[in-house]
Amino acid sequence: MKSQSESYKAAGVDITAGYRAVELMKAHVARTMTSGVMGAIGGFGGLFELDLTGMTHPVLVSGTDGVGTKLKMAFLQDKHDTVGIDCVAMCVNDIICCGAKPLFFLDYVAVGKNVPEKVAAVVSGVAEGCVQSGAALIGGETAEMPGFYPEDEYDLAGFAVGIVDKDKMLNPENVKEGDVLIALPSSGVHSNGFSLVRRVFDVENSDISSPVEALGGKSIGETLLTPTKIYVKPMLALMEQVNVKAVSHITGGGFFENIPRSIPKGLSAKIKKEDVRVLPIFKLIAEKGNIPERDMFNTFNMGVGMCAIVAKEDADKTIEILKANGEDAYLLGEVVASDEGVILC
Repeated sequence: MKSQSESYKAAGVDITAGYRAVELMKAHVARTMTSGVMGAIGGFGGLFELDLTGMTHPVLVSGTDGVGTKLKMAFLQDKHDTVGIDCVAMCVNDIICCGAKPLFFLDYVAVGKNVPEKVAAVVSGVAEGCVQSGAALIGGETAEMPGFYPEDEYDLAGFAVGIVDKDKMLNPENVKEGDVLIALPSSGVHSNGFSLVRRVFDVENSDISSPVEALGGKSIGETLLTPTKIYVKPMLALMEQVNVKAVSHITGGGFFENIPRSIPKGLSAKIKKEDVRVLPIFKLIAEKGNIPERDMFNTFNMGVGMCAIVAKEDADKTIEILKANGEDAYLLGEVVASDEGVILC
């Protein structure tokens, strides 16, 4: 590559570093290739050929998100190969709530200074998230923005596109009184609520690297950087065998904001608090920050990353299928006649 600009480099943008970053990314991107991918990385647009075999009315479903201030945990620990998983997860976990199978993903990395090895580490996480969800990483953008971001920081966002047959789209209007909620456990805090988490633990000024007994010997830093779990493959397997009526991805806003999005008006989710398998990190956050229970359930996933709603008679089969696909699923609650949205009792 002969393209270079000494003047641009003097202004803080090293375009040759960008080319080096792309070269380092290629091996990671190659892991994500699926049969629909056309062309190679480096074009002006990502190309994907749709296979519509067996579909009568295909619908494209898209989702976009970032990692948020969880990135600060990566900066503090100088560990950059997991936040890309979070970025993919936040997108593909949303589109699976419509019943859509992810097809492809594109990422956007904005850096204060382009360090090719660091950017490649970030993209390695994106690629891992794509592999876990069955999506192809067909393109992206790395922007070096000196003076806008500190030299050792970056931002990360992306979007996913999936496909579903219109007749198989999940519709919350199908949920009825007496249906049940099935919990899929989270891996931790995932990628929401980190502005509060960082304040509670004062992460910039505290020791976050020492083992903590309450966290099973893991450090606060390691625990908080645990990647968001990707639920795509277990949920697709479930949808092939069970009539899943609705799914909610438990993100920012916790139970009280997300679960009602999968339930029609006039119905609510009744959940007993003792039935929620709350992870130790949330107990520690509540204790350390003196955070009321209501606020905890209205901010964090509390150990439930995704919630599926099925008919009561399908509950056992649903749990069995999810467990066979690596998810320690369990009965979380039931749908009742009420306008409260979520009844936590």
